[in-house]
Amino acid sequence: MSDLTTPNLHIDADKQDISVRATGVWIVQQLAARGRLDEIGKQLAHVHSKNNSDNDKVHWDLSGITRLDHLGAQFFWNLWGKKPPNHLQLGVGHDALFERLAQLGDVGLLKSPPLRFAWLYALGGALFRFSDHVVGFIQMLGQLALDTGKLIKHPLRGPWREVSANVFHIGAQALGITALVGFLIGVVLSYLSSQQLRLFGADIYIVDILGLSVIRELGPMLAAILIAGRSGSAITAQLGVMRVTEELDAMLVMGIPHGFRLILPRVLALVIAMPLIVVWTDVMALIGGMVSAKNALGLSYSFFINTLPAAVSLPNLWLGVGKGAAFGLLIALTACHYGLRIKPNTTSLGEGTTASVVTSITLVILADAVFAILFKDVGI
Repeated sequence: MSDLTTPNLHIDADKQDISVRATGVWIVQQLAARGRLDEIGKQLAHVHSKNNSDNDKVHWDLSGITRLDHLGAQFFWNLWGKKPPNHLQLGVGHDALFERLAQLGDVGLLKSPPLRFAWLYALGGALFRFSDHVVGFIQMLGQLALDTGKLIKHPLRGPWREVSANVFHIGAQALGITALVGFLIGVVLSYLSSQQLRLFGADIYIVDILGLSVIRELGPMLAAILIAGRSGSAITAQLGVMRVTEELDAMLVMGIPHGFRLILPRVLALVIAMPLIVVWTDVMALIGGMVSAKNALGLSYSFFINTLPAAVSLPNLWLGVGKGAAFGLLIALTACHYGLRIKPNTTSLGEGTTASVVTSITLVILADAVFAILFKDVGI
């Protein structure tokens, strides 16, 4: 190992002062080689003791260090008692390392709360996090309103390609899974209802039960939950990966706003696609119910189709379609909110995607309850 790369200390002591000059490469590979740290520790034994007794008498010169990493800086930092000495000369770029160590030292001084107040600290932390999410969500709503006004004012400059692509990915590619789930739910609901209606001789009312429950409630809810789990998570993951790969930062540097190019197209796409998916899910669920009613109760397909318009009034259909648009707006906003808050690491990406799906489904259920209360007299 050459003298240029070996971490060395040159100690000059007189009757009053001690001068310690460090040279060489102070990185982990060099310090760990051949027990170099032990040799330096023995060499500094008397300097360390005198440093604790009288800090003004020791002069440290690190300007001769050609390379210094965190391990080398931590060695000196511990030697100094986790504070810079009074007489210190640093090399170029060394300031940032010791400033970082000083910040970490301040964080380490924080003490855990007493166990008897731990629940209070947890509650306070949860309230602060919730308020942070609320403020961020409101800010995103405001930015979305401004971007929508900009789109209305200059429609030709709108991100229509992004909207079209998201409609395809969110809507067209979700037709298969929504059709399958809707059909099976219709079969199950029709079969269970037919077992009870047969006991009372009210077989024909299965059309009313299926039509009202599917078109008014189950269709929008099923579509929203499926889209939240499928497309909402995809939106959050896309924005999160853009954060990890620093694409979001690059967009800001180039002057491309996140709201107009990332949030607005996804919100518009979900608001457009969700009502269509709701209608598609309703149709498939009614077909499944019609098939099950034919097998269980012997009701013909023509009877089911002819009776359905009289059993379910048109306001119920508009209510279901309106729910779909509202659910799409909630899912898109929640997905974008969590996607933009993801930190540039894989752990935050997974946690943010999970939180996005759970929050989206929760908000959809809450919104459905609000719709049920507000429109309890519509179409009934």
